[in-house]
Amino acid sequence: MPPIFMTQISQILSAFPFPVYLAPMEGVTDRAFRLQCKRQGADVLISEFISSDALSREVDKSMRKMCFDEEERPFGVQIFGHDEHSLVTAARYAEERRPDFIDINWGCPVKKIVSKGAGAAILQDIPKMVRLTAAVVKAVALPVTVKTRLGWESADKPIVEVAERLQDVGIQAIAIHGRTRAQMYGGEADWSLIGAVKANPRMRIPVIGNGDINSAEKAIAYRERYGVDAVMIGRAAIGNPWIFAQVKARLVGQEEHVPSYQERVDMVLQQLRTTAEEKGERRAVLEMRSQYAGYFKAIPHFKNVRMQLMAATSIEECAQWLKSYQPLDRP
Repeated sequence: MPPIFMTQISQILSAFPFPVYLAPMEGVTDRAFRLQCKRQGADVLISEFISSDALSREVDKSMRKMCFDEEERPFGVQIFGHDEHSLVTAARYAEERRPDFIDINWGCPVKKIVSKGAGAAILQDIPKMVRLTAAVVKAVALPVTVKTRLGWESADKPIVEVAERLQDVGIQAIAIHGRTRAQMYGGEADWSLIGAVKANPRMRIPVIGNGDINSAEKAIAYRERYGVDAVMIGRAAIGNPWIFAQVKARLVGQEEHVPSYQERVDMVLQQLRTTAEEKGERRAVLEMRSQYAGYFKAIPHFKNVRMQLMAATSIEECAQWLKSYQPLDRP
């Protein structure tokens, strides 16, 4: 799919029966992991979030985060920041890479981001949030979308008004994580307010729901219950990229495929090799350690192999340990 300048996000999403996004996650959704999820059925991909300050200073590591393969389309570059000049500069740099859209992160709750006035911190100053978003929309020809949260804390959840105001300054879709900043990633996501945004008769743009989607069953149930235009899956996809294929299967009434042991091994090795191409073998092996628990969660008597994988220092060593798994009840 070629980049779609001046095209509505709604037109991009209309290519899918029910769009399922891979949520951007720092340190997780690099190119290798995104490709894995795309091949397993994820419809829309977004980069790891990228500092607008770093992009405006042309920091090499941040510039590389904007790189993507044509296979990943539709693809968005996500930026975050607190300053109009750096956000606009970053958006223009992103546009030069020709993604399909630019996404602004107004929802990250992490202290080091919030302390700089970026991410979810902006939920304490809605007029500034609207002003900065409007500046980015005006600065680029690409569609601009936003990912945010319900509000700063339980007593302050202005998301219905916020969504309207952001729509009015030109964003073309909004993804809403059903938690406040105070909740971080704890507690249960409140989808009732996501549903309220979608039910608002003034809303014309797609509303994407995010938070606690950890199964195909829940993805379809929340679509029906809250009327969202798409769902965004984050933590549940880590070490479990086939969740996207399972959502697609349930959507058309087919049986959800549970990958065999060998299929899981093939995915792990493919991800390791793709990561190594970009970051080097040692980094690939280290980063993969956080995903083994997900990839092999349902595999019986796998503990010893997983411990060896956590100590492995090369892809070949990982491959050998994966091949060594031979229980009698191997799936």
